[in-house]
Order: sequence, then C-alpha cells, then structure tokens
Amino acid sequence: MWMQLLEDFIKNNKEPREIKRATAVKMLLCGYKHEEIMPILGVSSGFISTYKKAFFKLGLEGLKLGHKGSKGFLNDLQRAEVMEWLQTKDRWTLNELEYHIASKYGVTFSSKQSYYDLLDAASISWKKTQANNPKYNQELVDSKKKRFVSCWRRDGLK
Repeated sequence: MWMQLLEDFIKNNKEPREIKRATAVKMLLCGYKHEEIMPILGVSSGFISTYKKAFFKLGLEGLKLGHKGSKGFLNDLQRAEVMEWLQTKDRWTLNELEYHIASKYGVTFSSKQSYYDLLDAASISWKKTQANNPKYNQELVDSKKKRFVSCWRRDGLK
C-alpha cells in the first residue's frame, strides 16, 4: 500500500524536492540503509529520518513543500492588460507606470524592480522610459562648447 502510494506520487509529481523526499522514503522501505541512500540522492541521514517521520505521520502531505512562494500582486489578466497598455504608448515614464497600476489595480510595488520587470516583459528598456537624459543640462553644454570653440580658435584648430 505505502509503496504504490509513493510510486504514484513520484510518477505524477513535477517538484524535484518532493520527488527526492518520496524517493528517500521509498528506498528506505525497500530495505536500503541510510549509508546507501545518502550518496545516491545527495542527502543527509537527518533528511531521510525527517521525511520518513513526516510520511508516516502525515502521509503524502508530509512530503510536500510547505511554502509555495508568494502570490504576485497583479494576476495574469491584470499583467496582460498592463503589457497591452504599455504597447500603446510611444513614451513611458516610471512614475506614469506606477500611477497607472496604483490607480487602476490598487497595487503599489515596494521595489522599483517590479516595475522594471514589467517594462522588460513588454520588451521596453527602462532606459527608453525617459525622454531626455536626466543629467543633461543645456546651459552647462553651451558653456563647455563656448570654452572649446574659444580654445580651438586660439590654437588655430578651427
């Protein structure tokens, strides 16, 4: 009974960590010793003991991952809508993207990286999101040009 349960779990599971746990327990039930299982699966004796106890206490639930990761703030449909909205625009600003997501979906990301990831997914470089170089100062450029031109004229280069 236990063996068939473990075999079905291993065959139908896609999560490698859960498969490794089930395989360790299955090998133990087949008569393998900890010392034989450890090098084959690359696990410790404690790993084998932990999941053997979890399996006999909770069944297959004891072998499953407890944490599946956090849920994204935007669901798949909302994310697709944001991508579509981004594709309709000629110019993008990060502030505009933040405002659009906050006003339409009530979502504010704590990290700018989440916004950059959205731009990247829409095949938009974050560098393209700015109309001008933020460090560009026309007055400073003009003054440097004047200095260079006066130096060139003085040195007879122009």
